[in-house]
Amino acid sequence: MASYFGTYGIRGKLDLLTPEFISEMSAAFGTHLGGGTVLVGTDTRTSRKMVKNAAIAGLLSSGCEVIDLGVVPSPTLEFEVKRMGAAGGIIVTASHNPPDWNALKFVGRDGIGISKEKGETIEKLFAAKRHRPLAWNEIRDSARCNSAISEHLAEIKKHIKSSAISGRKPFLILDCGNGTAGLFAPRLFRELGCRVITLNAQPDGFFPGRNSEPTEANIADLIACVKALHADMGIAWDGDADRVIFVDERGGYIWGDKSFALCIRMKLREKKGLVVTTVATSDVTKETAEKGGGKMEYVKVGAPYISEKMLALNAVLGGEEVGGVVWPEISWGKDGLMTAAKIVEEMCASHKPLSSLISSLPSYFNAKSKAECGNKDKGRILEGIRKEFAKEKGAKAITIDGVRLNFKDGWVIARASGTENYFRVFAEAKSQKRADELLAKFKKKVEQIIARV
Repeated sequence: MASYFGTYGIRGKLDLLTPEFISEMSAAFGTHLGGGTVLVGTDTRTSRKMVKNAAIAGLLSSGCEVIDLGVVPSPTLEFEVKRMGAAGGIIVTASHNPPDWNALKFVGRDGIGISKEKGETIEKLFAAKRHRPLAWNEIRDSARCNSAISEHLAEIKKHIKSSAISGRKPFLILDCGNGTAGLFAPRLFRELGCRVITLNAQPDGFFPGRNSEPTEANIADLIACVKALHADMGIAWDGDADRVIFVDERGGYIWGDKSFALCIRMKLREKKGLVVTTVATSDVTKETAEKGGGKMEYVKVGAPYISEKMLALNAVLGGEEVGGVVWPEISWGKDGLMTAAKIVEEMCASHKPLSSLISSLPSYFNAKSKAECGNKDKGRILEGIRKEFAKEKGAKAITIDGVRLNFKDGWVIARASGTENYFRVFAEAKSQKRADELLAKFKKKVEQIIARV
């Protein structure tokens, strides 16, 4: 049986995501849910209407009622599934992928994404075409809801100390990346009392302003604007606004694990408890959690795994190194809008610039790269990595996801991308030199293994 699910949903280009495929897979999802109300939303991609309408047709054919939220951030749909008590949801978004990609991100009853493992049940229904055809008088309704963004915004504001922000009136530059953040972020921060300038705020599925992924290279214009205009902060989102990246007042690019660590510090001041993250996240988060009286729990890379573990263990916060943070008081999905509001709140309430807040965190240095593997068998490559890395003396291996080797003075991880044809290789240490050495050594090993497969 073919496997389609990645770490969160099914991603691909339109040669995979044909209307027939989308409709049949959505019908299988509706059958898996057993009917009920399913929410559907999209990002700004040019293929969104075709994909959305095919998904709605499949859901209706399986006996579900559909509420169409229109173009919304992914965290907005996840919030609405939880708020409405819906049976589930489908988000039509390929997140940070290029504009010719799209995806179906399936959301379960709790507002938690369907993981690769849980997606196997849906794939079996899809393969067997086991959803029963409905009679003409059994087909349920499809309705449009235009208030989801306003409802999500109102909920975020309940958990923000708006007086601290409005009293400071910070100057922010918001890079919305031509994605869904443009429909939400400028309004949110203006209502919170910020002075705002926007970049790429017009939703456009061609992403003309920059690539959707907010890497340092991709947000060079934002960095330049922050420095030139002496802004207090720059903020950049990916295409569906579940991930967010920050630029400090000096133009410094802040990695997602450092902003997550800052969120951990804030949260544990309010409420002690467990924090969930992935095996690829910096130890700055672990050290920050322990200093704040919390404890860290590790899971595989992927938003559904974080959310599932948080729900099971009643965790107070969750997140990952790419700039996604889960705030359970809002929903069980990564929320780049709530995260941005909380970081702005912390800057204003502390009366400290963002660079100072970040420099007060424990110091670690990262090195990140990837090794292309084409269409080669990732399972065979991973087995080769496990055997090769096991030879390394003085290291402790963790195999929750890929292989992570912990050394006394740093760590390195190699794991397969859940969405693209490459292996990610990350290293971290207390010095940049050591991190670079670890990355160079183990990336070379991974490339050699790929070449042999």
